[in-house]
Amino acid sequence: MNLHEYQAKELLAKFGVAVPEGMVAFTPDEAVEVAKKLRDSTGRKSWVVKAQIHAGGRGKGGGVKLANSLDEVVEHASRIIGMQLITPQTGPEGKKVRKVLLSEDIYYPGNSATEEIYMSVLLNRQSGRNMIMYSPDGGMDIEKVAEESPERIFTEEVDPGIGLQPFQCRKIAFNLGLSGKAFKSMVKFAGALYNAYTGTDASLIEINPVVKTSDDKIYAADAKIVIDNNGLIRHPEIMAMRDLDEEDPMEVEASKFDLSYIRLSGNVGCMVNGAGLAMATMDIIKLSGGEPANFLDVGGSADSKRVEEAFRIILKDPNVKAILVNIFGGIVRCDSVAQGIVDAYRNIGEVSVPIIVRLQGTNAEEGKKLIDDAGLKVYSAIQLKEAAELVTQVI
Repeated sequence: MNLHEYQAKELLAKFGVAVPEGMVAFTPDEAVEVAKKLRDSTGRKSWVVKAQIHAGGRGKGGGVKLANSLDEVVEHASRIIGMQLITPQTGPEGKKVRKVLLSEDIYYPGNSATEEIYMSVLLNRQSGRNMIMYSPDGGMDIEKVAEESPERIFTEEVDPGIGLQPFQCRKIAFNLGLSGKAFKSMVKFAGALYNAYTGTDASLIEINPVVKTSDDKIYAADAKIVIDNNGLIRHPEIMAMRDLDEEDPMEVEASKFDLSYIRLSGNVGCMVNGAGLAMATMDIIKLSGGEPANFLDVGGSADSKRVEEAFRIILKDPNVKAILVNIFGGIVRCDSVAQGIVDAYRNIGEVSVPIIVRLQGTNAEEGKKLIDDAGLKVYSAIQLKEAAELVTQVI
C-alpha cells in the first residue's frame, strides 16, 4: 500500500526520523491557515506547497512550489488543488490533486551549504537481507546516478536477525563525507530510518533528498513509503491511511472479494488461478499476438461467487474484446470455477465478448460438462497455446 508524503512523514517522525514541520490542506483557505500555524511555530515566512498524489516527479509537473508570502500560498494552492498533475510516473492521463502538503522551507536564507543525499531501505531479494542504499548525489534520479556514476552509490546490508548495528550507521555517515555534528546527526537518522522500515512492515522507504543544512541538521525533505500488504493486519492505524481515490476503482472493487487484480492496457481479459500461471498466460497471449488487459488471480479458494465477481470486473473494462479463462484444478476445483462462469453468464445477461475456457486438473471433465450443458457461447481448449491462439482469432 502506498502512502502520501505527509502520511509517510507522520510515521517517520514517530520513529525519531527528523522531518520538516508540515501539515496537509484540502483547500486554499486551509492552506493559508496551515501556513500561519507553521509561521508561528517555526518562525519562518516561506513554505513549500507540495501536491499529494501517489507518484514521484511532482516537481517536474509543476506540483511543488515555493511560497514566500501568504498571497503566494493561496496562489499556488489554488492552482495545484484540483489540477490533473502529469509526472513521469503517472502516465499521460495524470492524477487529480485533492490536497497539498505545506511544509516549512528548510532551504532558508543563509543555508547556502545545503547538501542533498539519497537514501532508501528495501529488501535485497538475492541475499535475503534488508539493505540501506545511499548516495551523496541526492535530489536527482537515482537511476541516472547508477548509470553514470555507479561508484557514487553505496549499500549497507543488514542481517534481519540482529538488526542495524551502530558501526554500520557510522560507516554510512563516513561514506557520505560527513563530519562533526552532521556525522552524529546522520548516525541517528540512519538508525531511526531503519527502525521505521522494520516497525511499519514497509517494503520500501525512499528519501530523496535527505538534506544536510548549513548548521549540520539532517532532515527527510521528501518521503516515500510502501507498506507490505501482508503486514497491514498488524497496523490498523496505517490501514486507515489508505486513499482509495489514488487507486484504480476496479482494483479497489476486486480487493473487496480478495481478488488479485491489476488493470493493464490490452484487450484480452484474463482470469487465472495462481500468480505463476497468470504470468505464463499473459506471456503466451503476447506471443500469440494479443495484449493482456489485466492480471487477475482468483486464488486457490475461489468459489462460484468470486468467479462471478471476477467476470463482472473484467467486463467493466471497455477495452476488453475477449476473455481467456485458464484454470488448473489443484486446490480449486474446475467444476467450481465452471459453475461460477455459468452463474456469471446468466446473472450478467448476454455477454458481448467471446469467452475462451481452458480447464485442466481436478474435476476438469465435470467442469466442461457444466459449461456444455448450460449452452454458453464459449470456446473450449485443452492446450494453453491453443487457447491463446483462439483468443487472437476471435478479437
